[in-house]
Amino acid sequence: MKSLLVLCFNDLKNDARVTRQINFLKDNYRVTAACFDAYPDPARELYILKKTNLTFFRKAITSIFLLLGINRIAYALLHDYKTYVAPLRERKFDIIIANDIEALPMAFDIAGKHSKVFFDAHEYAPRHFEDRLYWRIFFQRFNTALCRKYIPLTAGMSTVGTGLANEYEKHFGVKPLIITNASPYVQHTPKPVDHYPIKLVHHGIFNISRRPDLMLDMMEGLGDRFTLDLIYLLPGHASPQTQEYFETFKARAAAMGNVKVLPALKGSEIVPTLHAHYDMGVILIPPVNFNYENGLPNKLFDGIQARLGTIGGPLREIAQIVKRYDIGVVSEDFTAQGMANALKALTKEDVTRFKMNTQKAAEELSAEHNQAVLLEALKKLD
Repeated sequence: MKSLLVLCFNDLKNDARVTRQINFLKDNYRVTAACFDAYPDPARELYILKKTNLTFFRKAITSIFLLLGINRIAYALLHDYKTYVAPLRERKFDIIIANDIEALPMAFDIAGKHSKVFFDAHEYAPRHFEDRLYWRIFFQRFNTALCRKYIPLTAGMSTVGTGLANEYEKHFGVKPLIITNASPYVQHTPKPVDHYPIKLVHHGIFNISRRPDLMLDMMEGLGDRFTLDLIYLLPGHASPQTQEYFETFKARAAAMGNVKVLPALKGSEIVPTLHAHYDMGVILIPPVNFNYENGLPNKLFDGIQARLGTIGGPLREIAQIVKRYDIGVVSEDFTAQGMANALKALTKEDVTRFKMNTQKAAEELSAEHNQAVLLEALKKLD
């Protein structure tokens, strides 16, 4: 059995995509995961990377090198994992999967002349946080340079959706495979809706740029026909401003009566919890940057496997799936009022129809299809 390293600068306890990736591979490869942390799994080896401590001084020095375009030193300061390279290189992995652009330079350092590197781009890296001025100043040119240098050297590449794949091909000459954020297939029976209020849910990472306040605005106009539970994960690296905003957000939600903010769930708990307690998933992410505009988030596929209907803003790839399978409704715009209007028009019978139609979507949009795509791609690297 060939050896494979999954390299990720993240905590896999909060990274559903990389966790699925490992699950796809562990029956066919001897898998080692190099990351910040993960839940125990006897089917793969865990190699812990100690996250670089970005002190104020380190950030200040790094910013100078970023502005000067001295990317090699900037990268070493941002991702100081050089002590791990030699021990991992000695393992002579057959394949290394680098998750996101930050991991790609280290993957090639580990690879040497022995390993083939496959790149999984979770975002379109050159425009990752283009809505933030500081990111455009310090990181846009940096990420673009990393893509330009390393993507042509990869043995293969994947990303989450068509919009991102087309953009990578347009600018870097490599057309990635599409491996969506689909959840594993779960045998659930949709529950008809014979009650009011209709129970809405949104789950994910709390991120100010996604405008979570719009969902509270939406609920203010819906009265008692709908309730909304917000199952949020506040990242440990969240800024003080984000932490403060989250507290204000929770206080506002608590005063509304039809909204609750609930703690995050483990990945394995999400689909069963959604299926047991809710009717529709809410996806309201204004397209403030390219990645949001072309997003296909985990929460869409989690909701499908939980047999929930979907109410979403008009993001192109989400809207295509919702309309193709008739599993929900897409609002006319990304405003709270537009979402509220779309919900007000729904009946219990509409929501029941959406939930029943997820049966076909759950089968056709499951992670198992992505597993076949990835295994075939890696097989071609032999």
